[in-house]
Amino acid sequence: MSCNSSGCQSNCYKNGDQVSDSPPPPPAANNSSNLCLKCKTNSPITPGSLSGDEARFCADCFRSNIYGKFRLAVASHAMISPSDNVLVAFSGGPSSRVALQFVHVLQDRAQKNFEASKDKSLPVFGVGVAFIDESAVYPVSSDKVDGAIQDMRSVVSNLAPPTKQLHVVPIENIYASDSSDGKDRLTKLLDAVNDATGKEDLLLHLRMMALQKVASQNGYNRLILGSCTSRIACHVLAATVKGRGYSLSADIQYVDARWEVPVVLPLRDCTSQELNLLCHLDGLKTLQPFDSPPSGINGLISSFVNVLQEENSSRECTILRTAGKLTPFEFNRIPETDDCNVPLAIRRRQKRYNLKTKESISSELFCPICNAPLKNFNSLNLSSLKSCQSSRFNAACCSSCQFQIIPKDPSSMENFCSLLPQQVVDRAKHGNCSNLSLLREQIQDCLLSDSEDET
Repeated sequence: MSCNSSGCQSNCYKNGDQVSDSPPPPPAANNSSNLCLKCKTNSPITPGSLSGDEARFCADCFRSNIYGKFRLAVASHAMISPSDNVLVAFSGGPSSRVALQFVHVLQDRAQKNFEASKDKSLPVFGVGVAFIDESAVYPVSSDKVDGAIQDMRSVVSNLAPPTKQLHVVPIENIYASDSSDGKDRLTKLLDAVNDATGKEDLLLHLRMMALQKVASQNGYNRLILGSCTSRIACHVLAATVKGRGYSLSADIQYVDARWEVPVVLPLRDCTSQELNLLCHLDGLKTLQPFDSPPSGINGLISSFVNVLQEENSSRECTILRTAGKLTPFEFNRIPETDDCNVPLAIRRRQKRYNLKTKESISSELFCPICNAPLKNFNSLNLSSLKSCQSSRFNAACCSSCQFQIIPKDPSSMENFCSLLPQQVVDRAKHGNCSNLSLLREQIQDCLLSDSEDET
């Protein structure tokens, strides 16, 4: 039967012998697949450089996307305000190089807005750069270190005004400025740690102490690190293996204000592959005079994450998103301010995104070595309060530092404590005082008051 309708597309009006056996014509080629996913105009980045949607962006859109992540992190968490003076930790690697470039772009735009405004009411935040010289630790020739420092000075000086000061600080400066044996003490301190992982972790903590000292001595109120998704993902797994699960959430947030100078991570949502490609596209010079591959647990975790990333390009982001569900601490936010130099919009945004008390964990005790938050009941050891100084120091540290950094032999422990920077010793004393105060609060109901007669 046929419907004899010329508008019918089911071919029912034709006889069976009139049906064509030829295949339907192929669909028209879609040329949009060879264009940028965002602008639909330019060609995407060379295949193989990245995977995922970022690989389908052109160079301009890719650059805009990475800077957008940085700008969103800065704005959402009030990392930088007009009255701030920020210090960028610069190692010469891709992450810190991109962080320095983006902070410079942000400052340059603020400077242009300041010059274009009539009242010039909002100041432009200051920027400094810090490089920690670790030649006392790594066997690197002085010529290589001097050449790298000269290249860093060239990188910083070539940035457009306002001028940025470069602070080159030897890591042994964590000891007193009038100490002439700082390098020797640092070498002996690291040699006293037998575990390879513990030695790497201790050096990382000493580097942070050096950056904090530079920032506080030169009037900076923010410390910007170039930690990216890839590095934080490795830290998540490594901290889990080391038994640092309680303090893990403190290390992976955008803001960490447990330090004297708050630390911020504006590149937290960018992967190392993206930052490496951006340096290549923009011709940003990178140099790493102390490029030493991690060893021990850190090296195993780094290799493991690299294998996962090769299998699935979203593994690092998945690790970070999963760890991000952990409850942060109260110090994982920038303290709110009523400074009139801070625009009202920034203060409102800060109140909106800042952590609420009920959404965070409070902590008053910290490890004197790594500054990790401690559980109160884990730090309260009655026998250690009456023991010798080295035993009290051991009890004040977290379990990870006790197992991997602190020597087990009592005689070596005394020598280890004598080699520590004064700042670490002061932290331990403060922790013991906090333990005593906490103990007194817990047994307050059992104590006799001064007015009560002794019977």
